[in-house]
Amino acid sequence: MRTEPSPGNLPAREHLPATDAGTPVLDVVIPVYNEEKDLQPCVIRLHDHLKRTFPYAFRITVADNASTDSTPLVAARLAAQLPEVTSCRLEQKGRGRALRTVWSASDAPVLAYMDVDLSTDLNALLPLVAPLISGHSDLAIGSRLSRSSRVVRGAKREFISRAYNLILRGSLQARFSDAQCGFKAIRRDVAQVLLPLVEDTGWFFDTEMLVLAERAGLRIHEVPVDWVDDPDSTVHIVKTATDDLKGVWRVGRALATGSLSLDRLARPFGDDPRDRELTDVPKGLARQLVGFCVVGGLSTLFYLLLYSVFRSFSGAQVANALALLVSAVANTAANRRLTFGVRGRGGAVRHQAQGLVVFGIGLALTSGSLAALAAATSDPAHSTELAVLIAANLAATVLRFLLFRAWVFPDRRGGTPSPSPVVASHQPVPPLHPTAARQGGNAYPPLPQRPTAPPSPYDTAPYDTAPYRADEAADRSWRDSTMQLQAVRPHDHDPRKAR
Repeated sequence: MRTEPSPGNLPAREHLPATDAGTPVLDVVIPVYNEEKDLQPCVIRLHDHLKRTFPYAFRITVADNASTDSTPLVAARLAAQLPEVTSCRLEQKGRGRALRTVWSASDAPVLAYMDVDLSTDLNALLPLVAPLISGHSDLAIGSRLSRSSRVVRGAKREFISRAYNLILRGSLQARFSDAQCGFKAIRRDVAQVLLPLVEDTGWFFDTEMLVLAERAGLRIHEVPVDWVDDPDSTVHIVKTATDDLKGVWRVGRALATGSLSLDRLARPFGDDPRDRELTDVPKGLARQLVGFCVVGGLSTLFYLLLYSVFRSFSGAQVANALALLVSAVANTAANRRLTFGVRGRGGAVRHQAQGLVVFGIGLALTSGSLAALAAATSDPAHSTELAVLIAANLAATVLRFLLFRAWVFPDRRGGTPSPSPVVASHQPVPPLHPTAARQGGNAYPPLPQRPTAPPSPYDTAPYDTAPYRADEAADRSWRDSTMQLQAVRPHDHDPRKAR
């Protein structure tokens, strides 16, 4: 998995009132491979729909995945005829590769994609991107498995789709309902940080992106869609399913070993009283107690099993020391990952060393209990020894939790301020326009509206159709040109309308 240096935590989500009418708010990517027949009607239909219904400036980008037919010529002709359409050419196949390349180079704050067959009803497009424009969500997906969705497809594809999503729920604990629907959107600031972590370049790209986003705590919005299956689809079901299962195994292993730095995707939730910093209030105490009790119960059983094994060929004190040492190492590792949420290998040796100090305290308590039992009776029963050890371990467990929480894995966010924000903060309110100030109102730059009477497509210069190079997107040679965004305040209103 990729582990590039983190550019920092994501900022708080904000509404996207644009300040530059020439920059599209939405960039819809259509990845294609040998689609010379379907490409033109698809783009024309999508372009007409956006012109009629979408209230912001937009762009449609045709991403050609190394087609061998006349698809590039059709894409170039559409780009020359329609000013909102552009095209790019990739010399390697892979839907994920095409999306990563175009999304990485796009200047639009909201990025989307859909399949060329337009199986999804386009009326769901505005509900798909609206939560991203408003700042409510980070990603949005169309769902064919929602109860309110209307889907027409064969039993074979229905079974495969539902079985695949059940596998994701069982193996990767995915909570989103539909990973494969070709109808998704993402905010550009999220894509810049999330895409370098996604390794797949084919059909598993969507699933991997959603799983990592969900594990990082990003908000995924689901939109029920009306979907009609394309009987002429060129997707190879067996090969795609095999590659997807390999991807599930790879991502699951990376998440289990902690090799992914998902903390770089951390984002403050927003200006909510529940998210505000409160002094002198322990954080996550209930969750840590539950995790510690589960780990403690399992490690106690492990300890008793080891003690019984070691007791068969050694004395009680030696068996107790060996069993406690082995179980203490396992207990520290489990609590580090599961209870206190420490991922990666950084500080693991130091944590184990501190855990051994805590182990020494537990050893003193249990050894003292055994010594007291030996002084009380010369030949105690094995069950009596186990009962005494359980009681001593309960006392040691309480002390171990307190030491783990306060010394081994302390919550350092409450001390010195972190350079990355933890709680959402709003930018200062910009000064009012002089005319608006005299009138006692507000004046903010207008949103980029599409023209009410657009010129003829044939009279307007098309976008540059020079292909994006995948290596430019990969090495980040393109520069960030995201427009400056401002938070929407409750008193914002249209300056053209009187209160």
